[in-house]
Amino acid sequence: MNKALESKLKELPRSPGVYFHKSATGEIIYVGKAAVLKNRVRQYFQSSRNFDIKTLALIREIHDTDWVETESEIDALFLESEMVKRYMPRYNILLRDDKSQLFIRIDMKSEWPYLCFTRNPSDDGAEYFGPFYNGFAVKKALRHLRQVYPYYTKEPSKQTSRLDEDLGLSPRKSEGPELYKQNLRRLISYVKGNRVALMRELETAMKESAKSHDFEKATELRNKLQAMKELQRRVMFGDREFLDISKDKALSDLQQLFMLPRIPVRIEGYDISHMGGTEVVASMVVFTNGVSDRAQYRKFKTKNDKNDDTGNIYETIFRRFSPKNISSWGIPDLLLIDGGKGQLGAAIEAMKARDVQIPTISIAKREEEIVIHKEFSNINTSFLEAMQQEPQLGVGVFSEKSYIVLNLHIGQMNAGSHSRNLRGGQTESPYSDITKLFQRIRDESHRFAISYHTVLKRKKQTSSALEDVPGVGVMTRRKLLKKFGSLKGILEATEAELTAVVGQKITVNIHKYLK
Repeated sequence: MNKALESKLKELPRSPGVYFHKSATGEIIYVGKAAVLKNRVRQYFQSSRNFDIKTLALIREIHDTDWVETESEIDALFLESEMVKRYMPRYNILLRDDKSQLFIRIDMKSEWPYLCFTRNPSDDGAEYFGPFYNGFAVKKALRHLRQVYPYYTKEPSKQTSRLDEDLGLSPRKSEGPELYKQNLRRLISYVKGNRVALMRELETAMKESAKSHDFEKATELRNKLQAMKELQRRVMFGDREFLDISKDKALSDLQQLFMLPRIPVRIEGYDISHMGGTEVVASMVVFTNGVSDRAQYRKFKTKNDKNDDTGNIYETIFRRFSPKNISSWGIPDLLLIDGGKGQLGAAIEAMKARDVQIPTISIAKREEEIVIHKEFSNINTSFLEAMQQEPQLGVGVFSEKSYIVLNLHIGQMNAGSHSRNLRGGQTESPYSDITKLFQRIRDESHRFAISYHTVLKRKKQTSSALEDVPGVGVMTRRKLLKKFGSLKGILEATEAELTAVVGQKITVNIHKYLK
């Protein structure tokens, strides 16, 4: 990196926007978007040992970088697409394959157009907008915009429910197709980057409606204007976008610290939740490339309800690595267990029983320290043991008979609530990125376990209460819950509503024993 560029990068703002990498001749060779320009652009010039060949070629050719700030991530999302179409940078084409491109399709010639997505535009007379390279973000953005400019997602004749119309997400047919098309054109205008003009238009129309005492219309326009402003605070892509171009710095540091054979692309986190040994559940959360991958999350209901976290962890890990689950879910690069030496030992024993060897660590609750088994965690600890001789690094390494205890946030020893210490506080650490990554994984596994436990606990409470009512068996309970949703719904139902479902005799019993 040349001195002029190094100096220029210090001026990068912390706002969302679009950046342009240029060659020595001034040619724009890559266009990208960023949730935080300062963080994203600087990542290109960090350690390059884990970049792929194409990315390395791009970095070597970057001579200058410019950027355009936007007011929101959604604006950056749409501006990036326009800039890629305008400049056709060769590295955008080189680093993205055709399968990753997504287009918005709207056939404005039909009476009631609908919006859909495709990866293969065809010459069918419809309008296509794109390409976009982050399908997840585009679909999310369009869902938010639907609250401002309602649209159909399939042909109106195939709509089987009026729910979207009642929620204001689909147009009212009573307003006619012309008004609907006007709204669609405004939506297209937003996609093309005309948000400011559209907000002014909404504000003007709202004031005119208020002056003419059409307060119902003014209220509707005000709500649309507020929804438009709310888009500026929505996270559209966050840290997902950079995965196509480089590796997360935390993952690089993690590979170095634990001397892993490769970047830990898939990390799984586990936690147990129960109340006094009842309704015991376990969570498995998955982080792919350092980002939570919720589609891969799994939950386990233990076969034996008991207050035994080590036994429950053993059962969970043993079930996780059954041949069937290995075939369906694959093998992770790193396991993170919420707990201390006991939970870590149980997880290791379960993997031994399944004859699998995966790097496995745990986070002890009391001081939020990382626990590693010297022999069976499948981690080369030589680098960690050498760090004991270098206290100036700001990392605490404590070697015991069979374990190494690692404190990446030395000086922050207050054992508070979940995640409090793992944020590292004000103490500087060379491994703060790892600290934050582990904090996210551990907190997410804790949240997911508690949410599943809460669901089961509520079901149990409802089921137990109904079991006390004479004449209410399994099938009757199922009918009642299907109709009224919960015990609260049953209690709030009228006598006539209950009688229609279970008959007069059981209704009398419900009133007698529950109400």
